[in-house]
Amino acid sequence: MPHTPRESPACHTLRAGMVGLGMIFDETYRPFFEQMARCGLYDPEFGICDVRLGGVASLTGRRGDALRSAAASTLGDFGSFREPDAVGQLLASGVDFVCVATPDDRHFAVARAALAAGKHVLIEKPSVLSLAELDELARLAERAGVLAKVVYHKLLDPDHKKLRTLVADGELKHVNNGYCTLLEPKSISGSQFAEWIKGRNPGTYVAVHYIKLIDFTFGGRLTSVACTGQRGLVGPADGPTWDSTQLRLIYEYGDGREAAFDIHTSWVTPDNFPGYVEQEVQFRFDNGVWNAHSRKRGVECTVEGRTPIERKITMNNHYNGTFLEPWGERSQRGYGIEVLERFAREVATVEFGGPASARGERLQAARRLAYNDLSADRQTVAAVQAMEAILARHAAGESNCVVEVDRPQGGLVLLRPGDSRVEVLYEGKVAR
Repeated sequence: MPHTPRESPACHTLRAGMVGLGMIFDETYRPFFEQMARCGLYDPEFGICDVRLGGVASLTGRRGDALRSAAASTLGDFGSFREPDAVGQLLASGVDFVCVATPDDRHFAVARAALAAGKHVLIEKPSVLSLAELDELARLAERAGVLAKVVYHKLLDPDHKKLRTLVADGELKHVNNGYCTLLEPKSISGSQFAEWIKGRNPGTYVAVHYIKLIDFTFGGRLTSVACTGQRGLVGPADGPTWDSTQLRLIYEYGDGREAAFDIHTSWVTPDNFPGYVEQEVQFRFDNGVWNAHSRKRGVECTVEGRTPIERKITMNNHYNGTFLEPWGERSQRGYGIEVLERFAREVATVEFGGPASARGERLQAARRLAYNDLSADRQTVAAVQAMEAILARHAAGESNCVVEVDRPQGGLVLLRPGDSRVEVLYEGKVAR
């Protein structure tokens, strides 16, 4: 048989812009971009795609300049832009998509600017802090014909994927209630995020992972939100900065039954705690119980003089780990990095996965991915907005407020104990 040579795959390039160069960048984005610089992406739909870090934006430019100096051999050349108008300079530099890993109360402004400039956007969780902001970003993405996505890396955790598989296949039937906890060490609030922690809370920072897990895995309609918490360690006892929060969500399902979910978060766990974080979930079903614990599923390692401060006794090698592969190669991988690669693949598929005339169809297919599209993030953002409003009233001396969802008065309605008046936080309908 005569040999027929294969047609060479098409080659494309995507240039990324990065806003925010803190801990999340170091743990996930940097190894992702280093991996892309070595290997790029390949898929039969779009061929070979070279994904490169095109530029970074930061306040003073110091971190960007330091990154350029330290990573020249692994990331190549990229622009470092500083204020004033660091984001504007980044957008004008010719990047194709923008990753937003700033403190959560700065996500909206950066994402809005990027979408208005016609760039695909990936935002760290929580995407934004209000439904009004979410609505505006969704409108801008629709108008520009680009993707607007959010990072929920815990949805890619193998344990969480298995949970969803059992639910989707009907093996676990009808969730009744759930409990989730995520406790982080004091170094998070006291040093790594000390610059932006004032007036913030760990619920918005990490409970959002579990809000999305519940919303995505079990479906249903969010009906009410309640929250309380503790203060006094990372800020004044009567101030707006929270040490820990306890959030309760009520969901209603198609058969009229309800389920309550309690999510407890803290960022004041002692630094000598044996794990990086304490993560535990329990979900009870009509016919079963699901229990998962991040430390108990892993390994224990003690090194004299290093553990448990410099290196933790229990480590999460699933999220992000550095490895010496059996064939001698050094690598860094895990679901915290995989979620970023998945987004790059979605962008490459939209832009290069077929004829230009069918780009709109590919765009709509990517937007239907409920695990990360902003259009599917409404109930998660609703819970975040409600939680923040409840904690703000609590800090002002009004505790035990509750937010109800999609009531006759509005989409998010705050109720105060002993007061017949209501406060409408969002007028539109949450569920769509």
